[in-house]
Amino acid sequence: MPRIDFRRADAMIFAVAAYFALCVALRVFISPALEVDEGEQAFVSQFLALGYGPQPPFYNWLQYAVFEIFGVSLTALTVLKHLLLFLCCMFYGFAARIIIKNRSLAAMAMLGLLTLPPIFLLAQRDLSHTVSALFAVSLFLYGFFRTLRSPSLFSYLLTGIAVGIGLISKYNFALIPAAAVLAVLPERDLRQRIFDWRMIASLAVAFAIVLPHAYWIVHNLTSASASTIHEMKEGLSGGRLAQAFSGTGSLISAIFGASILPLVFFAVVFPFDIKRICLAESQWTRITGRMIVLCLVAVLLIVLGLGATHIREKWLALFIMLLPLYLCLKIDAAGIETTGKLKRFAIPLFIMIFAVLIGVSARVLTSPMLGSYNKLNIPYAAFVSDIMQNRSVEPALVITNDTNLAGSVRLQLPQSTVITTYSPLSPLAAGWRSAGPVLVIWRGDGEAEPVLPEGFRQKLLEDGVPSDEIVPLYSTPLYYLGKENDRYGFGYFWLTQEKP
Repeated sequence: MPRIDFRRADAMIFAVAAYFALCVALRVFISPALEVDEGEQAFVSQFLALGYGPQPPFYNWLQYAVFEIFGVSLTALTVLKHLLLFLCCMFYGFAARIIIKNRSLAAMAMLGLLTLPPIFLLAQRDLSHTVSALFAVSLFLYGFFRTLRSPSLFSYLLTGIAVGIGLISKYNFALIPAAAVLAVLPERDLRQRIFDWRMIASLAVAFAIVLPHAYWIVHNLTSASASTIHEMKEGLSGGRLAQAFSGTGSLISAIFGASILPLVFFAVVFPFDIKRICLAESQWTRITGRMIVLCLVAVLLIVLGLGATHIREKWLALFIMLLPLYLCLKIDAAGIETTGKLKRFAIPLFIMIFAVLIGVSARVLTSPMLGSYNKLNIPYAAFVSDIMQNRSVEPALVITNDTNLAGSVRLQLPQSTVITTYSPLSPLAAGWRSAGPVLVIWRGDGEAEPVLPEGFRQKLLEDGVPSDEIVPLYSTPLYYLGKENDRYGFGYFWLTQEKP
């Protein structure tokens, strides 16, 4: 790895690239098992659809394309996510350079993204759709500030593309462009950018990108919204006033948790300038500050309107990611000397994020030592190897009742179609057994011989599986990197091929 000069602003992009490259290498190296979001992506990316459930489809479409081009593998899963995170940082840095005169501060704004837990922690454990939305926000900021500074048809179209991508990445992204428009309106010299004829072209591009999924939403509104609303109302009880207090408190706690690290990092680097920074103002601090406030106020109104009581930090990531840029704009407006500050900011930051990365990666080793196992220790590869050792042909179809299991098995059997009984994106049809061998699999909670769930059995019977063919077999491979004799049980059986 080349030596990074932390005094040079331009060198920071190479340091960020090196960090994400290491993230990819460690993830591919530590375990072939999949986390929850990874398993979901490996499963749903078999099929190209206008919608897949409660999350917009942009990340799924990207993953489908990557698998089609490079094949199904853990590397293909991991590279896509970290490439989007790198592009997020890169375009964020480009956006900062447009409105921040000091190159060191612009680089510091980009590095400030890495102080956000969804980027340096949660994304290393399990995030997907939020990652594409973070990228869309950065791309939007670049197009938006470029349009305000030096408007052109290209900048308007780029902004429209970012809006379209954002809306099919995460639905709450819609608050970002809405807040941006409202934030600019009080600025008399920039207001005409909103009413420029090229805005029509921008909106047209965004509309064209969103239209296919919007068509799906109209016909699947409950599927698109029910899960998120249910999560936000987790633990809901009491009257409306109690719900309002609980939801507001949860939102404040989430804002604090999401923003405390960037605030601490900047306070440590500029300990004697905090008052000047707070008092400093420019046109760009006003616009960015209004965007943050408007987004958070909108979230509060949503919380109160839905009676939500449980807000997660990662749901605020798209809005809190504006904070490092805002802080750097305040520092720039205050005219504070920044010589040596970039190095003081970057070195502790990289120490922290590398330490977190090592800690997250080491879970696969430390969990067994602590007497427990996590998802990365589940021996999917050993299970598939065990049941396939006497078979020369992969199953044409694998049926399960678990998305994570479905995705993990698909990674091991990339030529097989894998479906779940509750979300059969490729539904069973007449003659489905004539295509080749069919494998039915399930798992329990670590027991050696997991019982076939009754709901799964009933669904199989409804889909035409004869009851006399439901004869469970079991495989109990050792946990991946687990202690001796610690085993994980899978249930399975093969369906005899239908005679032509």
